[in-house]
Amino acid sequence: MKIALGPLQYYWPRVATLQFYESVREWPVDTVYLGETVCSRRHELRLPDWLDVADMLREAGKEVVLSTQVLLESNVELNTMRKVADNPDYGVEANDMGAVRYLKGRPFVAGPYLNIYSKPTLDVLAQAGAHRWVMPLEMGRAGLHRLQQDRPQGMQTEVFAYGRMPLAFSARCFTARNRNLPKDNCQYVCMDHPDGLLMQTREAQDFLTINGIQTQSAHVYSLIHELDELSQLGVDVIRLSPQSQYMDEVVRAFKAVLDGEKSAEQAHAELEPRMPAAACNGYWYGRPGLEMVQSQYIGAV
Repeated sequence: MKIALGPLQYYWPRVATLQFYESVREWPVDTVYLGETVCSRRHELRLPDWLDVADMLREAGKEVVLSTQVLLESNVELNTMRKVADNPDYGVEANDMGAVRYLKGRPFVAGPYLNIYSKPTLDVLAQAGAHRWVMPLEMGRAGLHRLQQDRPQGMQTEVFAYGRMPLAFSARCFTARNRNLPKDNCQYVCMDHPDGLLMQTREAQDFLTINGIQTQSAHVYSLIHELDELSQLGVDVIRLSPQSQYMDEVVRAFKAVLDGEKSAEQAHAELEPRMPAAACNGYWYGRPGLEMVQSQYIGAV
């Protein structure tokens, strides 16, 4: 299986973002997704800057894919989506059906937000030009097993395997609301939370993570124990979502398990203190998403 670095979900300062991707050149990742997928007000890097980063990573031997924004609400955002789709040099990940339609049959990656849960949906997207699809975050092994048996010829499968899960998007900015600021004058406060703003229940239990207009899981989804099963299911690519610290060690840990250099248990133990929150994998087993299912629960698909 190949390793992909997913698009940056958070809002980091320009220098920090550029330094991050400069480091990615040396990491054992095959594919890098670039671009703003969450909020168009985040403009430390604009499309020409992302294209410069793409050129740098392509020179380092990486496959580069430009991701479109998930929730489009204005003509400005539509125009940006069109510019991403029209770029002549790099593949595109379509994260809404408007982008799929605009691509007009050109090859693209069907992002995890297109809600692909059935063979008819996957067939429609294949006919529209999709050559790779990303499994929805809530889908488990059973659902993936069914779709893998019937996926269109030549269609690659990618699975989100590490990171805080993006669960929902809203027209409202919850990070700004937390500071009693309107969305149109948010003062870019999400930059103060490089791995999102954790929400807790009244009982002080971790519940969700706020990331601007995006709601994420509180825990970090990790399928490092399930890499063998993913391979057996015919998954082509695993996606690791960027975090602000220790991302190089995350990538190398997954790579070491894939190459048989470390056991999943050893790699997970090394990664636990470097995660921004506790690990979970419940969705994979059809359980509540925040659960961390241990190996003794594992049975046949």
